[in-house]
Amino acid sequence: MLTFLGFAMIATFLVLIMMKKMSPIAALVLIPALFCVFAGKGAHLGDYVIDGVGKLAPTAAMLMFAIVYFGVMIDVGLFDPIVRGILRFCKADPVRVVVGTAVLAAIVSLDGDGSTTFMITVSAMYPLYKRLGLSLVVMTGVAATANGVMNTLPWGGPTARAATALKVDAADIFVPMIPALAVGLLFVFVLAYVLGVKERRRVGTLALPGQAAPEAAEVAEAAEEQELVPAAPGTATAAAAVTSTSAEGSAGSTASAGSTASGASAAGPGSAAPHGGGSDALPEGGFQGLAPHRPTLRPRLYWFNAGLTVALLTAMIMELLPIPVLFLLGAALALTVNFPHMPDQKARIAAHADNVLNVAGMVFAAAVFTGVLTGTGMVKHMADWLVGAIPEGMGPHMALVTGLLSLPLTYFMSNDGFYFGVLPVLAEAGAAHGVSSLEIARASLVGQALHMSSPLVPAVYVLVGMAKVEFGDHTRFTVKWAALTSLVVLLAGMLFGII
Repeated sequence: MLTFLGFAMIATFLVLIMMKKMSPIAALVLIPALFCVFAGKGAHLGDYVIDGVGKLAPTAAMLMFAIVYFGVMIDVGLFDPIVRGILRFCKADPVRVVVGTAVLAAIVSLDGDGSTTFMITVSAMYPLYKRLGLSLVVMTGVAATANGVMNTLPWGGPTARAATALKVDAADIFVPMIPALAVGLLFVFVLAYVLGVKERRRVGTLALPGQAAPEAAEVAEAAEEQELVPAAPGTATAAAAVTSTSAEGSAGSTASAGSTASGASAAGPGSAAPHGGGSDALPEGGFQGLAPHRPTLRPRLYWFNAGLTVALLTAMIMELLPIPVLFLLGAALALTVNFPHMPDQKARIAAHADNVLNVAGMVFAAAVFTGVLTGTGMVKHMADWLVGAIPEGMGPHMALVTGLLSLPLTYFMSNDGFYFGVLPVLAEAGAAHGVSSLEIARASLVGQALHMSSPLVPAVYVLVGMAKVEFGDHTRFTVKWAALTSLVVLLAGMLFGII
C-alpha cells in the first residue's frame, strides 16, 4: 500500500507542476499532506514535517547566505570579466552562447556546489540570452545537465556518500570513472551544440555595435560593450521581436521590464512577464544586463573580493567549517567591506531578498515532501519493491541494474536516501553473484545528470528562480536530455570495462 501511495504521490506532484495546475511550493506542501492522510498517518504529519525541516534547515541557511554573497559579488563587479570573456567567445551566435553555457557551468562546477554554479552561470549568461531572444529553458537545461555530470567529483557529494556507505575509497570509485564521465561531459557539449543550432535557426544571429551585418555564424567582437543591436534587415531575426515557433523555444521565455544592477538576479528592480508564444518585446534601448557603469561597482576592491571568494571556496572544499557557516561569514564580510554604510548594506540585502525568500521557501516546502516520504516509510517500501523486482537472472549484472536504477531513484529520492538506504542493499545482492562493491559504487554515479533536475534538489530552485523559468517548463525540457546523458555515461562505463 505504501509503495503504491509513494509512486502515486510523486506522479501526482510531477503531473500537476508540469501542467502548471499548482505552483511548486503549493504542490510540495499540499500533495504530501494529502497522501499522508491517505496513508492513515495524518496524526503524525507535524512530526514528519518538523523532522524534514530540521534536516533541510542547514541547506536553506546555506542557500540564503550564498545568494546574498554571490549577489553582492555580482553587484560589485567580480564576474564582469567572466561575462566579457564569454561575450568574446560567444559573440552573438546562438550556437556559441549555448555551448558557452555548458562550458561555463562545467568549469564553475569544479567547486562542488550546485547553487554557486547556477548563480554564476545564470548571472553571466542571462543578459545574453535575453538580448538574443534565446529560450531560457535551454540555458537551465544545459547548465543543470553539465553540473550533474560534474557533481560526481569526490567533493561534490555522491562519490563520498557511495564510498562511506560501501566502505571503499572514494578515489577508487572516481578515478576509474573519469573516462566515462568525460564521455558524458562531451555528450553535454554536443547536445549544447545541437540545441544551439536549433536556436540559431529559430532566432537567427545579431550584429554587435559598430559592425557590419554578420554571416550566419560569423559575428564581430565587441568585448567592452555589452549591449547588442539587431542585424541589418534580411540577415537575422531581431531579438526585439522574437516569435517562438516551438514549445521548447518558447517555454520559460520572459520579457524584462527593465535592467537590473546584478544582471541575472531575480531580486533586481526589473520585472518579468510570461511569454505566451507571441513577440517577446524588450524594453526600449535593449536589455542592459551587467551594466558597465552601475553604482554598486567596487573596482578598487576587485582583488579583495576575488581573494575572499577563492578563500571561501577553498575552505568549503577542505571542509574547514560547515558550508552554511562559511557563507554566513563570507556574506557578512563582503557586505561590511564593500558597503560600509548601513543604508547601502540594507539596499543590497533588499535587492536580493526576493530571490532569497523564493529559494528558502521552496526548500522548506520540499522538507514537507521529503519528511512525509521518509516518515511514513514510503521511500523504504518503494526501494524494497524495486530491488525485489529484479529478476534472479540479473544477479551477475547488478552493476548494470544499479546504473539503471540510479536514474529514477536519485530523481525521486535524496542522495542520502539512495546512497545510504538503497545502495548497500544493491551491493549485497551483487556480492552474492560475485560483483564487487566498487563496480556497484561506480554504477551508482551515472544518474547524477538527471538527479540535478530533481524537485528534491534545492539548487535547482536557485537555477529556475534566477532564470525566471517555470519549474514545470524546466522539468519537461530537461528530463529527457539529462536521462539520455546518464545512459551515455553508463554505456561508456560498460564499453571501457569500468562498470
